[in-house]
Amino acid sequence: MRTNQQIRVPKVRVIDSEGNQIGIISTKEAQTMAEEAGMDLVEIVPDAKPPDCKIIDYGKFRYDQTKREKESKKSRHVIKVKEIKLKPNIGTHDFETKLGHARKFIGEGNKVKVTCSFRGREMAHTELGEQLVKKFCDELSDIASSEAPLKRMGRFMHVVLAPSAGKKKK
Repeated sequence: MRTNQQIRVPKVRVIDSEGNQIGIISTKEAQTMAEEAGMDLVEIVPDAKPPDCKIIDYGKFRYDQTKREKESKKSRHVIKVKEIKLKPNIGTHDFETKLGHARKFIGEGNKVKVTCSFRGREMAHTELGEQLVKKFCDELSDIASSEAPLKRMGRFMHVVLAPSAGKKKK
């Protein structure tokens, strides 16, 4: 943002410190008005014809602007993808534990990638892994839905579950 002497256009639209529109005046005149008020002339909308400038305290303006940016960052929630890894011969207790972890991740608003990996002779029975992943998805169907159908890539089979809108459990 350009301020005071950095503004090089001949005429600007000026708004005073109370928010009243003064009108289109020369840049020199606007700078002297800002000096008399003990404030700065700040170019708010540089792309307009003529550019919009405001007579304000630049330090306070920058402080308020950074404060607003921090507030908007706080309210933003970054969605992460958490991964749950399964094997076709997983025990029932281990399955339930991983299911609990997935419920917690989805409850926090994150996506969950469920991956089933096959080793050695397990590759001959990929249908067992497919049943396992489908069972996992069915158990979570009350709070999540799959983004895409089950995919198989080499030794891995995976699906991504996203929190369902309106069904999110707190």
